[in-house]
Amino acid sequence: MKYRSLILSSLLMFCGAVQAEQIGSVDTVFKMFGPDHKIVVEAFDDPDVQNVTCYLSRAKTGGIKGGLGLAEDTSDAAISCQQVGPIEVSEKIKNNKAQGDVVFQKRTSLVFKKLQVVRFYDAKRNALIYLTYSDRVVEGSPKNALSAVPIMPWGK
Repeated sequence: MKYRSLILSSLLMFCGAVQAEQIGSVDTVFKMFGPDHKIVVEAFDDPDVQNVTCYLSRAKTGGIKGGLGLAEDTSDAAISCQQVGPIEVSEKIKNNKAQGDVVFQKRTSLVFKKLQVVRFYDAKRNALIYLTYSDRVVEGSPKNALSAVPIMPWGK
């Protein structure tokens, strides 16, 4: 049973609802065979909060394994989220502020590792907080990055 849920969650990651749009990339290490190691910059919109866009930079492993999708990317990532229009926070988000909601996932190894973005709501400061980190089935990484979006009246 434990393996069945692992396989199901892995399959769900492959067909995740939120897809990031690649904005650009820079090479960091030349590889003779296969693609170079790079830093990829991607953008995605929060699926539950209209008018919040997050920009994510992450390491992408190249070489032969990377080109075949078999390499494990490092846990290095950064995030910056911006208000791009008027924001209305639903009661569902307000009521789930302590646990947070996963708003984005990307596979960073063949099966066991993924990069996630979790959203928290800070009612006292009227802000949305976005945390990115990597986890894997057995052991995750303490590397993380954070971005805060203050909910401001739009156009003032």
